[in-house]
Amino acid sequence: MQHFDSPLPRVSAETDSPASKFVLNEERRRAILDLLTHQGRVLVTELARQFETSQVTIRKDLEILHSQGLVHRTHGGALPAREGALEDPTLREKEKLHRQEKLRIAENAAAKVREGQVLILDSGTTTTAIARALRKFQNLTIITNAVNIAAELAGTAVEVILTGGTLRKNSFSLVGPIAEETLRRLSADLLFLGVDGFDVHYGLSTPNLLEAKVNRVMVEVAKKTVAVCDSSKFGRRSLSLIAPPSALQEVITDRGVPKSDLRVLKQTGIEVTLV
Repeated sequence: MQHFDSPLPRVSAETDSPASKFVLNEERRRAILDLLTHQGRVLVTELARQFETSQVTIRKDLEILHSQGLVHRTHGGALPAREGALEDPTLREKEKLHRQEKLRIAENAAAKVREGQVLILDSGTTTTAIARALRKFQNLTIITNAVNIAAELAGTAVEVILTGGTLRKNSFSLVGPIAEETLRRLSADLLFLGVDGFDVHYGLSTPNLLEAKVNRVMVEVAKKTVAVCDSSKFGRRSLSLIAPPSALQEVITDRGVPKSDLRVLKQTGIEVTLV
């Protein structure tokens, strides 16, 4: 008669059968996708620590998920898979992502502003956060094409100039010939430019053609252009190019930016502030 008194031997992931390994790998990859959904990005080093496995294994996981179209592979980690260059999420959808990073970027941007300056803020959640951080100023003029940013600054001492134009429902921004013509008649000390995509070789981009045209005029009339974007925007291209990286003087982003992109920006002579 066979007895089952002795305990079963412990089977580790290293000595597991191929079938069991497959299950473990699949479970880990599903967990990675869950983390990506909630955090907006994942890093190889953090995943290796969390799952108590090697960075080589995690990189393989990410490559497989990338090949399946489930994630967008980046240097040092991964971002959520994008539907493509035409994807244009609403402002409310964007507000849910990378909130802490955007707040830190906004605080840093506001610290660079001085009383008496004229600023341009384009539409977006990061620039909206900057507008909130500027509410305390007593002698400041802000030019914007974003209706929601104008509303944020209503009732403060900040003077607001709205460009006018045709309202885009997704972004609460004003675009078209009226917005462009208004901007061409103005001048600003500083432009804080939020973007949907930042490819360090290609440039800054956005999914809407009309928005890109307005942004280009903003770059033309500002003495200094500072890109403000969280690190999830790096390595992405949207439909319409706003400007090449050479149009920038500075970038404010968070510490999740790929090191390879950081090197390229610094080699180009662009000042980079990490928050």
